[in-house]
Amino acid sequence: MRRTPTTLTAVLLALAALLLGTSAPASARAGTASARAGTATAALTLEAAFPAPGNGWAKVERYLDTTPGFRTEQFPSDGRGDQDGARRTYFGTGEPSSGRFLLYSATGWDTGSRATPVLLVHGANDNADRAWANPGESGTCGAATCPSTGLAQYLAGTGHRVFAIGFAHKHGDNLLQAQAVGDAIALIRARLGAPQVDVVAWSKGEVAARAYVSSVRPSWGRAYAGDVRRLVTLGGPNGGLDYVYAHGWSFDLATWPACGGTANAPSPHLYMTCYGTYTAQPCLGVLPAGGYDCYPGQRQLLARWDGRYGVDGSAQDWWTTYYGGQGFYTSGQGIQAAIDAGSLIAPLQQAGIPAAVRTYLLAGGSADIPGVLNENRGPSDGIVFTASALDTTGIATVGGTRLLSGLDHLELGWAPEAESQVDAWLG
Repeated sequence: MRRTPTTLTAVLLALAALLLGTSAPASARAGTASARAGTATAALTLEAAFPAPGNGWAKVERYLDTTPGFRTEQFPSDGRGDQDGARRTYFGTGEPSSGRFLLYSATGWDTGSRATPVLLVHGANDNADRAWANPGESGTCGAATCPSTGLAQYLAGTGHRVFAIGFAHKHGDNLLQAQAVGDAIALIRARLGAPQVDVVAWSKGEVAARAYVSSVRPSWGRAYAGDVRRLVTLGGPNGGLDYVYAHGWSFDLATWPACGGTANAPSPHLYMTCYGTYTAQPCLGVLPAGGYDCYPGQRQLLARWDGRYGVDGSAQDWWTTYYGGQGFYTSGQGIQAAIDAGSLIAPLQQAGIPAAVRTYLLAGGSADIPGVLNENRGPSDGIVFTASALDTTGIATVGGTRLLSGLDHLELGWAPEAESQVDAWLG
């Protein structure tokens, strides 16, 4: 049995730091948006506030959405997916209900000169502090050295009134997180009296943001309120990704407890032989199994790219990992079963982003995230294929696209050229 390379576990721990256009007059749209915003804020309870939290934030607040339908999602029992650092304090627990979210207000939120406020939406295994305000907080930012400030401070410095959301679950259900995005927008609008908000979403956060503006929602969820002016995506999997299945062996070694793995990332397998023992770890699967479903948000990002870029044939059990079945050391259902169980990529593309939401797509072209098994089957930012990040399928009004070939997936959130491009798109 192969052993876990010491660096690989650490690498994949950082890996995941790595988802309303109408013909009515503008006045009618504004009235409808205000009514919907009122409905959203009526369900919200301010539970706690933290003044002067540092990292360029003026305050952090915790809200609870009391709408029936929210739930506490499942967390791995060994604590790898729990909230940590300051977020544990803000949430008051390591495993909060997904009805709770954090609203960060950057310095200048009440004094900035730009008319339209900005909401920043982070990605998987991340948080608003590391993603937007202190890229080096976790020790890795996609480069050898990390800056001490990020996009939040940059945009605040150019006059934007900046906010960020913090999600309860690091790999949570994007439909639940989309409802939280709507909540955060409603709060910002109510606080500032702004008719609309600009949204900047990174990586997995793009799927949650896109689900909100596309009204892709649970049966109990609120529809899009027409309150987003512009949507900017940074390395967003607009066309989906299949990284976990194409490079599944490395994920198993880094995540599987019986093999010494501790990374908070999903496995494409249900069973794996570790040190001669065939073991099961259903909570770590991409697919629900044995009553466990700890990574629903990752399942929702899936799309097949094997037809375009193939599969990593050098990996152990590569065929059965991607297509399903029993391999030499592993067993799983394969990517298509996972897609069928709830990917949101096709539904989001079919639902479409309304024409009134001008959308911008930023992609990286450098697969050089230090220490990470970068996605190398085709042009990528190390995690997301460039073609996926720039996929405009279902986007009615494309305001602009750009490939920053020298940036990897993590650098898209803080590199100067990315920051200036986002600022230019926000106008």
